[in-house]
Amino acid sequence: MADIMRPVPFEELIDRIFSEYRQCGTIFGIAEDQFYRCDSKQQIQVFGQTCATPLGPAAGPHTQLAQNLVASYLVGGRFMELKTVQKMDTLEIDKPCIDARDEGYNVEWSTEYTLPKAYDEYVKAWIALHLVETLMNKGAIKKPSFIFNMSVGYDLAGIKTPKMQTYIDSMIDASGAETFIQCISSLKVLIAEGAFLEGTPWEGLQKKLANLPDAISPTISPSVTISTMHGCPPHEIEAICTYMLTEKKLDTFVKLNPTLLGFDAVRRILDDLGYQYIGLKRESFEHDLQYADAIAMLNRLVALAAKNGRGFGVKLTNTLGSVNDQGVLPGNEMYMSGRILLPISTGVAALLSKEFGGKLPISYSGGANALTIQDIFETGIRPITLATDMLKPGGYARMTQMARSLEKSKAWKLTSIDVPKLEKLAADARKRDTVAKEFRGEETVSVPGKLPLTDCYIAPCVVACPIHQDVPEYVFLTGKGQYADALEVIYDKNPLPNLTGYICDHQCQYHCTRLDYEGTVQIREMKKIAAENGFDEYVKRWEKPQSTAIKAAVVGAGPAGLSAAYFLARAGFAVSVLEREESAGGVTRHVIPGFRFPEGALQADIDFITRHGVDFQFGVKSSQVTVDALRTAGFNYVFYAVGAEVDNEIPLTGDRSRVRPSLAFLTAYRRDSGSLSLGKQVVVVGGGNTAMDS
Repeated sequence: MADIMRPVPFEELIDRIFSEYRQCGTIFGIAEDQFYRCDSKQQIQVFGQTCATPLGPAAGPHTQLAQNLVASYLVGGRFMELKTVQKMDTLEIDKPCIDARDEGYNVEWSTEYTLPKAYDEYVKAWIALHLVETLMNKGAIKKPSFIFNMSVGYDLAGIKTPKMQTYIDSMIDASGAETFIQCISSLKVLIAEGAFLEGTPWEGLQKKLANLPDAISPTISPSVTISTMHGCPPHEIEAICTYMLTEKKLDTFVKLNPTLLGFDAVRRILDDLGYQYIGLKRESFEHDLQYADAIAMLNRLVALAAKNGRGFGVKLTNTLGSVNDQGVLPGNEMYMSGRILLPISTGVAALLSKEFGGKLPISYSGGANALTIQDIFETGIRPITLATDMLKPGGYARMTQMARSLEKSKAWKLTSIDVPKLEKLAADARKRDTVAKEFRGEETVSVPGKLPLTDCYIAPCVVACPIHQDVPEYVFLTGKGQYADALEVIYDKNPLPNLTGYICDHQCQYHCTRLDYEGTVQIREMKKIAAENGFDEYVKRWEKPQSTAIKAAVVGAGPAGLSAAYFLARAGFAVSVLEREESAGGVTRHVIPGFRFPEGALQADIDFITRHGVDFQFGVKSSQVTVDALRTAGFNYVFYAVGAEVDNEIPLTGDRSRVRPSLAFLTAYRRDSGSLSLGKQVVVVGGGNTAMDS
C-alpha cells in the first residue's frame, strides 16, 4: 500500500474508466468477462432498500477510494460497506498495516483520508456507479441495484463533533454538498458532449443518458454500521446506536466482536483447526462486551428501532484481537480476519439467532469465500461482505464467481434466519477441511527478490520449478484439450514428461497461486495427461533434428544424462550415451521401486530421445570413459552425469554388519526382491521419499 493516496478528480475518474475500457476491454484491470451482469430479477432487502446481490466489500482497504467501489460493483458487489470514518482523520498509519499471507491481520481501522476527502470519494463513486449501471442496462434509468452503507466510529463524543456531523448529514442528504453539486454538473457536461462513449460498446447511448444526472438521488446512505474499539463499554455502544436510531434516523447495524463466543471456545476452535500459533489474551475477552450484556443491550435496541420505525441488526463479526508476534506488522496487537473466522463468526451468529428466534438481521463478514458463500447465504444471512479474500490472488475478480454461484440459490426469498441451518453451519465449520490450516499450509506463492518495474507478471510455480518450465502455458493448453500443443511447451524444457508426470517432486505445486482458491492445481498430473494424450499428434508434426559431425559423449544414462543427450541432439550434435548398466534410466530404473511409476513411462521417454539420433552404449567400463579415452575416440565434448551414489553414513557405534544403506537396499530389491533376507523386525531411519520407499 502506498504511503500517500492522491484523489482522482471526477472527470479524470470517468476518463480512466472509459478510455481503459475502450483500449483494453478492462476497467481498473478487471476484464470484461469478469463483469457481473444481473440477469435475474432476484434481489435482497436490507432495511427496505434493495440490492441485486447479497455481496459487497467490507469496510476496509477495498472501500476507501471511488475506483475501489467501481471495481467492486463490476464484479458483483452491490452492498458497499464504506470505509470507517472517525474524528481523528489525520492519523499517520505505520506500514505495512496489513498481512494476508493466509489468515489476514491488520493494525489499522479507519480511512487514511480526511473526512472531507473520504466524503468526496464516496460521492464520486455514487455518481459513477449510477452512470456505469445505466450503461450496463443499455441506457435504461432504473432504481439503483446497489446500496451504500456508511461505517462510523468509535465513540459518541467523536461522532458528535462538527466535522463528523457534517459527514453524516451529507451522506444522508448530499443535495447541498459542494462535491455532489460539482460532480452532477460535470456529469451533465460529459453526457452532453458524449465523447467518452466513443469506441466503447456503449457508443450510441448518449441520448438515453440525458435525464440521468437529475435522477441520481442525493440520499447516498440512509443506513450505518457502527464500529467501536475492542473493549468499548456496553453503555457506550448502546448510546451510539441509540443516537443513530433516534437522532439521525438511520437504519443501524452494530458491529460485534468474535469474543462473544468466549475465550475457551475460540481457543479450542483455533487449536483444533491447526492455528495453535495464534496468540490470544484471556483478559482481552474479559474486557470486551460480555454475552449477557450484549443480549440485554440488543433487546433494548431492537425495541427502540421498532418504536422509531427504523431497522436494526448486528454486523458479525469484527476482527479478532491477537498477539502481534509474527514479526511482520508494527505494534503489540493485531486484528485477525479471513477463513478461520468462519467457525467463530457463524458460532456467534448462531447463538444470537437462537436468542432472537431468527428475527435479528445479520450483516455478515468472516471467512466468506467461494467455498463457503452458498452455505452462508442459505442460512438467511444477508448482506455478506468480504475483505481478506479480496486481498488474495485474483483480487476483486474473486467476487464474480461468488455472485454467479448464488444465482440459482433457493434462499433469495428468506426473510429471517434459518436457525437450525445456521447452527449446523457453525458446527460443521469447526471441522471443515477448507478452514483448517493444513488446507492452505505454510507454502508461499511469492517469489524471491523484487519484481521488475515492468513485465512483473511472474508465476511463482515457474520460479519454483528447478528447470523453470512454462507451467501456466501447458496447464492452459491441457485444460483446453490441446494436448500436443501442451506437450510441445513441455518438451521445450523437459525431455522426460512421461517420467516426471509420475515422480517429479513438483515444487511448483507448493508455490501455486491456486493455494488461495480451492487448493493447488495438480500440475504434475496435467503434465502426465498431456504426455499420454498428445504424443501421437506431436510426433506427426515433429521433425528430427539434423545432426552435424560434432560429437558429444554423455557418460551416464540416468535422468541428467538423458536430458543432456536430448538437448544436445536437438541442437545438432552427434550424441553417444555411455552407460555402465545394461539399460538406460539410472536411479529411476535400477533403484526407485516399480510402484512409483509404470515401466512404460520411462521407456517412452527413452525411446523418443533415441529417435533424435542418440546412440546408446551399455555395459561400458569406467576405463572407457576417462577424458583421454573419450578424446581419443573422437569426442569433441563430454558431459559426465554419473549420479550421486555415495550414502551419508549414520554415525552409529558398535556392530554395523546389519546396517543396510538405503540405495544399496533399493537397488538389490529392484534386481531381485527374493534374494533379500532382513528378518522380521526392521528399523528405517529417516522420513523422506527414500525412507518411505524402503
